[in-house]
Amino acid sequence: MKDIEHVRGYTDGDVDTNRMDTPSLEVIVNERYSRRQTMRGGLVASTAAFMGTTLLAACGDDDLGENSTVNAGGTIVTSAGRVVTLAGVATGAVGTLTWKQTGGPAVALGGADTATPKFIAPAVASRTELTFSLSSSGAGARPATSVTTVVVNPATLGFAAVPHNKNDIVTVPAGYSVTVMTRLGDPIVNNAPNYANDGTDTDFASRIGDHGDALTWYGLNAAGARDDNSSTRGVLVQNHENLNVQYLHPNGPTNVSSGPRPAGEARKEIEAHGVSVTEFRDSGNPGWAVVPNSALNRRITPNTPVVFHGPVRGTDFLKTVAATDGINGTGTINNCANGHTVWATNLTCEENWAGYFRRDNSGAGTDNANRSARELTALRRYGVTSNSGNYAWSSAPSGDQMFRRWDARATAASATQDYRNEPNKFGWVLEVDPYNPNSVPRKRTALGRMGHEGAWLGNLTSGKKIAIYMGDDSRREYMYKFVSNAAWNPSDAQAADRLAVGDKYLDAGTLYAAKFNADGTGTWLPLVHGQVPNRPATGTDEEYVFASQADILVNTRLAADAVGATPMDRPEWTGTNPVTGEVYLTLTNNNAAGRPLTGTDAANPRHYNDPKGTSNQLGNPNGHIVRLREKDNESAATTFTWDIYLFGADSTDASAQNVNLSGLTTANDFSSPDGLWFSRTTNPAGQHHPLMWLQTDDGAFTDRTNNQMLAALPGQVGDGGARTITNTNGTQTAQQATFVGAAATAATLRRFLTGPLECELTGVDSTPDGRTLFVGIQHPGENGEADAPSSHWPQSQTGTNSGRPRSAVVAITKNDGGIVGL
Repeated sequence: MKDIEHVRGYTDGDVDTNRMDTPSLEVIVNERYSRRQTMRGGLVASTAAFMGTTLLAACGDDDLGENSTVNAGGTIVTSAGRVVTLAGVATGAVGTLTWKQTGGPAVALGGADTATPKFIAPAVASRTELTFSLSSSGAGARPATSVTTVVVNPATLGFAAVPHNKNDIVTVPAGYSVTVMTRLGDPIVNNAPNYANDGTDTDFASRIGDHGDALTWYGLNAAGARDDNSSTRGVLVQNHENLNVQYLHPNGPTNVSSGPRPAGEARKEIEAHGVSVTEFRDSGNPGWAVVPNSALNRRITPNTPVVFHGPVRGTDFLKTVAATDGINGTGTINNCANGHTVWATNLTCEENWAGYFRRDNSGAGTDNANRSARELTALRRYGVTSNSGNYAWSSAPSGDQMFRRWDARATAASATQDYRNEPNKFGWVLEVDPYNPNSVPRKRTALGRMGHEGAWLGNLTSGKKIAIYMGDDSRREYMYKFVSNAAWNPSDAQAADRLAVGDKYLDAGTLYAAKFNADGTGTWLPLVHGQVPNRPATGTDEEYVFASQADILVNTRLAADAVGATPMDRPEWTGTNPVTGEVYLTLTNNNAAGRPLTGTDAANPRHYNDPKGTSNQLGNPNGHIVRLREKDNESAATTFTWDIYLFGADSTDASAQNVNLSGLTTANDFSSPDGLWFSRTTNPAGQHHPLMWLQTDDGAFTDRTNNQMLAALPGQVGDGGARTITNTNGTQTAQQATFVGAAATAATLRRFLTGPLECELTGVDSTPDGRTLFVGIQHPGENGEADAPSSHWPQSQTGTNSGRPRSAVVAITKNDGGIVGL
């Protein structure tokens, strides 16, 4: 409904033409209400006051029935996203009550036939009035009407900051509730037994995986089909990054360091990685529950068939004994951050995958003699150098490729006779159709191969190319952007074949690496064969010459080295402000080796010490968040401007001049920013001045508090200014110029949540209406042991301080039903 024209008076013909010898409208108003009331709003106030009375009581016509009085209540002042309760009063011979909105942005009135209906205040850019009328009619009563006004101001943070704490629960502000949803091991198919949580459970291909990470809600209608606006039924797609392996087995893992690993243990650990697709329904109040027999439920694990698309498809880089065509592959692993598309697919990102493989870089087991210098350079650059692999899966005594493939040594005469190229099949963005459980996920090689930490779309414009922003999660790695060749056509958003739309936009385009200049500008450097110079020799690695575009995409890190991209302080999640289009990148932290005193730059400007107990933490241990604005807001722009939105810091000890540059306080200080997400545009939290959520994955600040999630209302690039800081290491100092965003205040940044002991906060989305917020709690009690857990969450959430900890998703709701955070 469009804005309703504001009602300025009452025009009932019977009153206007009443010629009986009774007092006039003005006399009745003046007799019943004070002059002060009348002067508040001139005619509007007078009319409103009069409508709260028995409008026809003085007519003396018995046919009109008994007297009734309604009063719509006084003016209400609120802000966007909050629940408004209209306070109507009806007395006398009351018939049917009816509320109607008569002015302002349209809202959905709940209980419009009661005296006290409710609605959620709409998003507004400035102070806005909404008007409502309350009428009584029927049941032998004379009609009566009253009006009231609701003043809605722009959205503000609507909760008291959660203090630092080290409790073993999810702590939220007063007025909010926490519901534990899916947990590690919960069955998602009917025939899977309940989780015993004692290490004896098996068949994780039918259960929720471990280390739940990024997540996204995809709505369903009553028929179980796609509905982007559904907030009560949908599927939650969640990544499962890694393992608390000590809790997966009865007494912890067997023979991890020495081998061989028991096949049953290795299978369980493999299947606990990947992605889960799980249907949920809300029966109200809220009443979230898994639908265990849903046809949409599935696990995508390292054993699930996948297919490669884009420029690397079918090339020698992807050929192994298990897939000699270079087209097909098996599985996904270490899925961390994500993205989603407007055509309703999920983009899951393979992060720290390299360590799962065995490929001895030295010693008796090395395959160096069977590798070319080019191969060794690439393998070392990506860290495929372990003598066993993280969990030694390849040592399981079985000829099954499930285990053999994790041994990436070149042991045969050619790549099609062993698994030397298996590492090349990981480090990609995988596109999943959550609505089609029979679809085969597709790895999008045009987006490059790295430690992918998120793949977030920029704002879309019809006829303009699509941009996807990505971080490579390791210290001194880079930020990337992919720009499609195809221009966006909005009709593709509702296409039935969603993965085919992905083929159109994600298989062909240009990949760029970011260079942040010292003057607050930046350049996107194209990673295109023929434009990328040779990567210079480094240490014992020879100069690397790129042979093809596929070579550049498989070895994206080498290409970014070659073009001179800016090494960042561990680039993680990206997020796009849905109103301004500005792109945010979390930079989690760096150590002294990665960011020495003499190695800072404008975009990574700090080197300092944040002591923790008796230990020094040098470098940039608390991290920061950079943001950028593309030139002319064009997705395909090759230049941008940037500043640093927020700096993590311990507000108690950090120097205000050189470390706590964002002016953090104990109500909003944080360390190691990781997850970052802007609210959906389908509710007031994502409109006009969008609410942003920030999650931490910290080890530097945990002497003060558990990891946390904050709510923010960011400004824009350039809202602060240039600044020169003095970095310190002992008695040595160095100055660094940078660009700092506006200081945080209690109105723009506030701690919303703290997690249980030893957890990471990661994964956040909401229902389209913004009234339920889904949050991932990863690896609580990660430092404990099977016989001595260091957390008992989620059991501890309800007061049970026993049992092994489990990663889980929680649903957070506001007790009054309003928008979470506002």
